[in-house]
Amino acid sequence: MFNTIDDLEPGQRLLVRFDLNAPVEDGTVQDNRRFARHAETLRELLEAGHAVAVLAHQGRPGRDTFVSLEQHAEILADHLDRDVDFVADTFGEDALAAIDGLEGGEVLVLENARMCDEELPEEEPEVKADTEFVQTLATEFDAYVNDAYSAAHRSHASLVGFPRVMDAYAGRVMEQEYTANSSIQEREFDGTVTMALGGTKAEDLIPVIEGVDDTVDRFCLGGIVGELFLRAAGHDVGYDVEGTDFFDEQWDDQRETIERILEEYEDSLHLANDLAYEGEDDERAEVDVEGLEKETSYLDVGSDTAETYADLVCESEAVFVKGALGVFEDERFADGTVSVLEAIAETDCFSVVGGGDTSRAIEMYGLDEDDFGHVSIAGGAYVRALTGEPLVAVEVLEDAAE
Repeated sequence: MFNTIDDLEPGQRLLVRFDLNAPVEDGTVQDNRRFARHAETLRELLEAGHAVAVLAHQGRPGRDTFVSLEQHAEILADHLDRDVDFVADTFGEDALAAIDGLEGGEVLVLENARMCDEELPEEEPEVKADTEFVQTLATEFDAYVNDAYSAAHRSHASLVGFPRVMDAYAGRVMEQEYTANSSIQEREFDGTVTMALGGTKAEDLIPVIEGVDDTVDRFCLGGIVGELFLRAAGHDVGYDVEGTDFFDEQWDDQRETIERILEEYEDSLHLANDLAYEGEDDERAEVDVEGLEKETSYLDVGSDTAETYADLVCESEAVFVKGALGVFEDERFADGTVSVLEAIAETDCFSVVGGGDTSRAIEMYGLDEDDFGHVSIAGGAYVRALTGEPLVAVEVLEDAAE
């Protein structure tokens, strides 16, 4: 197991890695639950008298979301209700000067780590540890804290290099997410275990079904992935129509696997029996899957399916959610996702909700996060935890503890 911030000596100068990656709309960074979660870790560290420099990333080079972290510092300041300094440099002279001026109880956000050439390529931790980026910053701090669980599957310099060359600890988000998301592999349940699976990528969900089949008794499918499985079951859906490009390429790549999974797990898989689409006057309309000929995009499971899935949740001892069952950002097509979440909230079951932005639906539709066992802010790392795959950034923290 890794060391946590409970093991830190007081009054340390800390390099802390967060995952503040957020949507960007017209150049404006949008607040999300990652800021709130990491702000709690940061508040605890500052109240303990540590001096903190924050490392984080935003977007990827070449994309519209690849922007500076100056706005991220402002959002963190709002969550903390205190000043958060920013320097438009990561490990150059300006950054080093700003770090040198840090006092206990102060926080500084460094520039986007992905603006450093040595950050992004996926390489072994030993290679990343030897980069100028890591070697330069490591000498400026007493310890490194990784709180970026949602990026823990990435072998990037700011995630795996520092634990190789300095004392390293897990932050609160890393600790809580790892414990909760690994529970599906480690816990035993006496009653029925249900998993709601949705989203856009079949290649993400198929390993989940295979990886947790010893624990999960039934899977409720929706989203684009659910429609692909309906196609495999012989229904006239799961292919692109004018204006979409979600289905055909995935079908070509994953068809044999989807058909195999459908055959092997037939008794465990629950597919939608009705689907929702945008009808006349932009209203939600629904249609039965049986006998359907696809002519438009389907944006949610239908009301009958949503009710069936909710009933299955209510009968369960444990429920896990990965991905949305529909386009929940549009209120008209949130029934499937929200019905499952409401059923979880009303049921005394162990639950973990995660997968990219899916957890946002809890806040969007007025649900209480306290009614869920754990709400994960992770996507790719959550999938790997469910399937028992190792997380390289966790492994290097464990090695550092040894």
